[in-house]
Amino acid sequence: MTDALGWRRKFGVIAPSTNTIVEPDFYRMTVPGVTAHFGRIHIRDQSMAGDEGMQRLLEQIRQELGAACERVLTCEPDYMVMGMSAETFWGGVEGNRQFVRQIRGLTGLEVATGAEACERALRLYGARRIGVVTPYQPVGDENVVRFFSEIGFEVAAIKGLKCPTAVSIAHVGEAELREAVTQVAPGVDAVVQCGTNLSMVGLADEAERWLGLPVIAINAATWWMALRDNGIEDRVHGAGSLLREH
Repeated sequence: MTDALGWRRKFGVIAPSTNTIVEPDFYRMTVPGVTAHFGRIHIRDQSMAGDEGMQRLLEQIRQELGAACERVLTCEPDYMVMGMSAETFWGGVEGNRQFVRQIRGLTGLEVATGAEACERALRLYGARRIGVVTPYQPVGDENVVRFFSEIGFEVAAIKGLKCPTAVSIAHVGEAELREAVTQVAPGVDAVVQCGTNLSMVGLADEAERWLGLPVIAINAATWWMALRDNGIEDRVHGAGSLLREH
């Protein structure tokens, strides 16, 4: 029988237990008949201090990923959405492909990842030279640059905010994000924001107006990919031109 609320699609979403932004972001972009159901990856050590801290965080994600997928599958979703982004960039193009294959193998479902969603959006806009904002440590930024470089984009500038913990990513305010976006915007075709626990969806919508550039918030891009992959063409306002116009 068809789900009473998710009568068009039920999305299974995987996110770290420390993430407080991606869930409300997805809810604010929801459309009638589509529901999102979260499986949480238990993060026991949320430190992101230095490259070693970020590596430990990703190790925890890898260890818990299968269990989180198993739990969310009990609601019988139609499609998977990644509410985390660092792991989808890790290891460049091949790392992303391996990650997608892993999720498909665990769930038997297709999946939207932040990395692939950003690629699709950039190609849609015809962008080649980009600026990037992340909450990551340098090792995270290196993997983001590697991914975009391998798929043919030039990362002209990247601003890593070096957030000290996984939870503290959500504490970054609009003023700091506005400054970061402004720093990476000169001379580029588009700005990309990585890190699903950064609150960027609303600001990206505004920044497109004062920069005159596409500003791709990763949560908006991932949700857009999930909707469009499932034949859902509803337009969403207040989350950037990607969901409003494409």
